[in-house]
Amino acid sequence: MSIYLGNLSVADMEHRCGVKFPTALHEYLVDKHQPSAANIMSGKWHCFDIPFVLVCGDMQTATTIHGHLCNLGKEFKQPLQIALQD
Repeated sequence: MSIYLGNLSVADMEHRCGVKFPTALHEYLVDKHQPSAANIMSGKWHCFDIPFVLVCGDMQTATTIHGHLCNLGKEFKQPLQIALQD
């Protein structure tokens, strides 16, 4: 059993990554954030601090976020994992 801690905002994720997200991604993430980590819904995401992982409620959300972030990966000061809800 894994233990996950934290509820990072978009600003928190940008600070931790050391990257300013493009406006389109920033707005998408703000709109799709689910503050509760329980049963992340389709079309939503939740980011944990420990471990630093963004959990998505469905593959489409994960793919959309990954598509925006993959070009920024070289600039990240810390790796960010993207995962799907179990």
